[in-house]
Amino acid sequence: IIANAIKEEGGQFHITIVPRLKADVIRDVAKEKYELYVFSDMGSACIKQLNSLKADVIVADHHQPSAHEPKDNLVHVNPHLFGVDGSREISGAGSSYLSVRDMDKKHLAYMALIGAFGDMQCQNRFVGVNQLILKDGQEAGNLEIHEDLKIVSKAQEPLFKSIAYTLNPPLPGLTGSLEKSQELLEKMGVSYGIKFVELEDEEKDVVKDELVKVNPQIFGDVYSVPREHPVLRNLEEYSAILDACGKNKEYGLAISIVLGEREEALDKALNLQKTYRNDLTKGFDWISREGAQQLNYIQYLYSEDKVLKSIMGTIAGVGMSAKILNDDKPILGLSRLHKDIKVSGRATRPMVARGVNLGKALSEVAVNFGGQGGGHDIAAGAMIPYEAKDQFLHLVDQAIEAQLNS
Repeated sequence: IIANAIKEEGGQFHITIVPRLKADVIRDVAKEKYELYVFSDMGSACIKQLNSLKADVIVADHHQPSAHEPKDNLVHVNPHLFGVDGSREISGAGSSYLSVRDMDKKHLAYMALIGAFGDMQCQNRFVGVNQLILKDGQEAGNLEIHEDLKIVSKAQEPLFKSIAYTLNPPLPGLTGSLEKSQELLEKMGVSYGIKFVELEDEEKDVVKDELVKVNPQIFGDVYSVPREHPVLRNLEEYSAILDACGKNKEYGLAISIVLGEREEALDKALNLQKTYRNDLTKGFDWISREGAQQLNYIQYLYSEDKVLKSIMGTIAGVGMSAKILNDDKPILGLSRLHKDIKVSGRATRPMVARGVNLGKALSEVAVNFGGQGGGHDIAAGAMIPYEAKDQFLHLVDQAIEAQLNS
């Protein structure tokens, strides 16, 4: 969003993608000579360190911020500073959009909603600031809403795969399972090998009615950009393709697509998405077999598998929402990365309503081991030393207990 805005104004920019904003990244940035630095979807927890930069700085984030005040050369755009919930009502893409909106950029509003989909902020509908951004997109004339069945890849994948690959809204008993999806279609007397768009209208209604029984939210508002490439018209599909690029560390590929490249770049991204979806299916099979390890107030998954480590947060979160895993405790997905462990935490709205704040818990506990943590109340992450794993889990369990009892 920032890059498109600058590009349209004839400006120059350099993009660097980092998984998290660490001290060494800020030190490296400080050595560069730019007039303006923009930290998008990160930076709110590092205001103290970013205050050391001499040039102008914009932090456009939606994670829980630190208590440090920015200096005069730093503009901090964060919903939490205005009492708005950054985990539900606006994404990092939304904060970035608001940073450029008044440059006559309402036509970029749909990109902010792609980011909101990536952060699972459309649970049946957009709320809060996302709803205002949606209105901008409609006013700009490039965003449309219509009711439809919300299974993925209706024109690209066989129907049983479209059902199994649908993560949001989840289809308990079907999401992540090619076998169960195939069985359901056979029971309905519908050919599972053809695409949804190839079905007769009567068959489409049969499929819709059965899936609505599984989760009523599977039929509802679908958001699209009609002038886009066919596979990118649906904003949620667009978001999923970018997510597949990110999970495969093809960050430049994702950026090139959002900046307007198609053809070869899009073909490569779609191939990555196929691989990613296959990996997710294996991940869901794994948690169906093994389940999660249970502590008193949290549960966790742990793996050293090369494939699973990049999708741990997704299978943990969707595993709960699709009822593959217990959904009455927060879950941590732990992946070993050499001498460290990457932690991806997920909770649910009812847990948050009872007092759970994963971002706060992971931040406070990770510091004890020289690690870093933070994020949102409902979704957060951390990086800790490998040898601290068991003690870290024990302390997070205690931290969640304290939150629930406070």
